[in-house]
Amino acid sequence: MRVTLAGLRDMLEPGIRALGFELVDVEYTRVGGQNVLRIYIDHPQGITVDHCAAVSRQVSAVLDVEDPIPEAYVLEVSSPGLDRPLVKRDDFARYAGETIKVRMREAVLGRKNFKGTLVGVENDVVLVDVDQERHRLPIQGIERARLVPRW
Repeated sequence: MRVTLAGLRDMLEPGIRALGFELVDVEYTRVGGQNVLRIYIDHPQGITVDHCAAVSRQVSAVLDVEDPIPEAYVLEVSSPGLDRPLVKRDDFARYAGETIKVRMREAVLGRKNFKGTLVGVENDVVLVDVDQERHRLPIQGIERARLVPRW
């Protein structure tokens, strides 16, 4: 890949936003011997297959022109699902009060995994209550954060 995931996000977000959708996350991974570019989108009224198809056409057009990925890949566009990834600072503010799972790149106070109530965000630090203890997790150190679905 000639560009970072952040670069891909910056490249694709204006077109996705112009269609009326939020770009939630971008992943580039290898699955079953294939490279896969996954684009997660959201909308207050939910996501349909038609929405995914429209965004896929938009994203494909941008990727064809910009050509940021030299190798062959499969493009997938979908909703973020019930276990929505939390990526941007605003995500952590918006979902305050929800239960989340966080995996840190490096240990914080001797641990990398946290599951608890998202209190919110202060500056660039996510506040999570785990077992009546508040943890301060720097956003830059978060490898992955997701909502825990309510059943």
